[in-house]
Amino acid sequence: MSGHSKWSTIKRKKEKTDQQRAKVFTKIGRELAVTVKLGGPDPAVNSKLKDVIAKAKANNYPSDNIDRIIKKAAGETGGNNYEDIIYEGYGPNGVAVVVETLTDNRNRTAADVRHYFDKSGGNMGQSGCVMFMFNRSGVIAVDKDSISEDACLEAALNAGADDFSADEDGYEVLCPPNDLSTVREAIEAAGAKILNSEVAYLPTTTTALEGEAVEKMEKLIDSLEENDDVQAVWHNWEMQ
Repeated sequence: MSGHSKWSTIKRKKEKTDQQRAKVFTKIGRELAVTVKLGGPDPAVNSKLKDVIAKAKANNYPSDNIDRIIKKAAGETGGNNYEDIIYEGYGPNGVAVVVETLTDNRNRTAADVRHYFDKSGGNMGQSGCVMFMFNRSGVIAVDKDSISEDACLEAALNAGADDFSADEDGYEVLCPPNDLSTVREAIEAAGAKILNSEVAYLPTTTTALEGEAVEKMEKLIDSLEENDDVQAVWHNWEMQ
């Protein structure tokens, strides 16, 4: 078990504005609808939906809205066909970047993502150009005031977690992506409050930036996150 959070070095510790929160809600709503169409409206059967619902609640998404989106998506036929596409590239000074998107127009999204990379002094690469620098993992953030470290560790390990760490921000649990729901529910059953849970791309190495490169990298991340088609941005920039 690790003593230091692998996630903390690449977290963005920035308060979201109301406009940014609204955009997050829009993206989660789209993800909920697509997940229902792909796997059905029952989270007991559709584990991916269970994970997205947990993500929505962690972001204070109203329960009534979640239910409404699920019911609407379950009754819809046709409509926009969204697809998951991952783009990879390099930011300033060779920082590795992975961009997860959910789009109904891959040409539009690819052009937008390429534009953001170019404007930041980076470049979009081919599939696989940076993915080897990341491990895909379930990540669960736990409120340390809600459960003792020993109790959280025990619950996580018994449920199949791969790693556990603790720092001033709380506890972090890593697990196989397909076991995210199982491990999260086991920790919750032990009395813990879950702050966030998601499948993430965690870097195996990190890159530090200074001066102008920091501004360019921040601009790249902001531009990507503001795009409605972009669901998540992962990178190996070691943020200070």
